[in-house]
Amino acid sequence: MNNYLINVIGPTAIGKTSLSIKIARHFNTEIISADSRQFFKEMQIGTAVPDPHELEAAPHHFIQHISIDDNYSVGDFEKEAINKLEELFQAYDMAIMVGGSGLYIKAITEGLDNFPEVDPEIRKNLNGHLEEDGIDWLQQKLFVLDPEYYKIADVQNPHRLIRALEICIETGKPFSEFLNQDKPERNFKIINIGLSADRELIYDRINRRVDIMIENGLVEEARTLYPKRGLNALNTVGYKELFRYFDGEWDLKMAISEIKKNTRRFAKRQLTWFRKDDAIKWFDYNENPEVVFKYIESKINT
Repeated sequence: MNNYLINVIGPTAIGKTSLSIKIARHFNTEIISADSRQFFKEMQIGTAVPDPHELEAAPHHFIQHISIDDNYSVGDFEKEAINKLEELFQAYDMAIMVGGSGLYIKAITEGLDNFPEVDPEIRKNLNGHLEEDGIDWLQQKLFVLDPEYYKIADVQNPHRLIRALEICIETGKPFSEFLNQDKPERNFKIINIGLSADRELIYDRINRRVDIMIENGLVEEARTLYPKRGLNALNTVGYKELFRYFDGEWDLKMAISEIKKNTRRFAKRQLTWFRKDDAIKWFDYNENPEVVFKYIESKINT
C-alpha cells in the first residue's frame, strides 16, 4: 500500500489552509476539505472559505459543493470523499485532507460507527424540545442517559446531541456503546499533521478573523440567509448570533462578541478532540513548511 493521505488538522484560524496548499504544491497533489461548514455554497464569509487565489493555488474538493437546502450527512461525505480519494490515487501517490471537523475527519480516516434505525417520531420529539426548552434540555438529558459520551461530546451542537439522544431512546442503551466498532479498512496510509499555538495566541487570531469577517460583509451575508434561519446548516457560529441581532435580542456589538466567544469555545473543543490522538505530529503554527515536508518524506520513506 503506497498511497498516503496527509491529514492537516488543528483549531480554527490556526493556518491549516495555508499549510495544506504549500504541502499540495510541494508534492504536486490535490486537497480534500473536511470542514463541514465550508461545504455550503451560500456560506462563504462566515465559514472562512479559501479565497479565489488559494483555490487556484491547488485543486480543492468539497468546497461549497452543496446547498444549505440539501440533506447532506457525514455518511454522505464519507462515501463521496472515499470515492474521490480512490480517483485521486489513480493519478497521485498522495492526497491532502484539511479541516477542523473532527467527526468528518474520523469518517475518512477510520470510518463511521454503525447505528440502528431510529423512529422518526423520536427525532421530531427531540427537535420539539430544542425549540421549546432550548439546548440546555438536550444537554441535561444526555448527561443523564449517557454521561460518558457527554464528557467528550460537542454539547453546544444540537444536532450531535439529538443524534446521541435518539439512539439512547430508541435502544435503551448509551450512545457511547455504539462507538468504536470494527471499522472498514482503508487502502491508504495516514500521516497526521497538527498545527498548534499558545491558547492566547489562538484566541487572538480568532478575534481578529471575526473582525475581518465583519469588515468583509458577514452581517450582509447573514441577512440574506435570515429567511432560512431554521435550516440545520445555519445553526452554526457566526450566523446564529447575527440572527439574534436581526431578531432584536442583541445589538450588533453583543452579537460580534458572542461570535468571538463561541468560536473560541469551538477551538477549545477541537483541541480537546485532537489531543486524544497520539498519532498526530504537532508543529508550531509558524513552523517553516520545509520542516513539515521533511517530516512527511521521512514517514513515507520508513
